[in-house]
Amino acid sequence: MKKSSLLVTLPALALAGLLLSGCGMFRSTKAWETAKQESPLEIPPGLDTPPATAALVIPPPGSEQSQAAPAAPDQISDAFIVSDTVDNTYQKVGTLLAAGSAGQVAGHDDGAHSYTVNVVGGEVPAKKRGFFGRMFHHDKNTATSDTATHAVQVTVNPSGSTASEVRAQGAAGAVAKLMDALKKGMGS
Repeated sequence: MKKSSLLVTLPALALAGLLLSGCGMFRSTKAWETAKQESPLEIPPGLDTPPATAALVIPPPGSEQSQAAPAAPDQISDAFIVSDTVDNTYQKVGTLLAAGSAGQVAGHDDGAHSYTVNVVGGEVPAKKRGFFGRMFHHDKNTATSDTATHAVQVTVNPSGSTASEVRAQGAAGAVAKLMDALKKGMGS
C-alpha cells in the first residue's frame, strides 16, 4: 500500500508545484522587461517661466485707494423680462412712470433707454435675525416704512433677439416699490 499512496502523492505534489509557480512558466517574455525609456516631455518656449508684467504685481497694503466707490449695503438691482422690442418696452415704461403712481421721473436718456425716478418711501426690509432672535422674537416684525425720497435708475436693455430686460437699481425698498408698480402695469 505504500507504493500506491506514493504514486498518488508524487503527481499531486508535481501538480501543486506547477500551480504554485504561477503563469510565469507559460509566458516567454514580460511586457515590462521589453519597455523602453521615452524622452521626457519638453516645455514649449515661453511657458517655462511665469509672466512678470505689472498687472500681476501685488501692491503693498495702503499704497493706493480703490477708484470705485463701494456699493452701499442697501443698494440692490432687480429686473424682469418683457417679450417686446427695446424701443416699445422703453415707451411703455415711460408711460407707466409718467402716470406717477410709483414715483416722479427726474430725467431720462433716450439713447441709453434709461430713466431716473425719484421714489418716495418703500418698505425697508428687516434685517435677518439669528437663531435665538427668531426663536424668542418671532412675533415682532421689524420691517419699517421709509418716507425718504430715493433715486432709482431704470434701464431697458435687449434680452435675446425678441425680448427686453427692464432693470431697476437703487435703494432696496424703493426698487421693490417701483418694480412692483412696473410689473403690474406691464402685465408681468
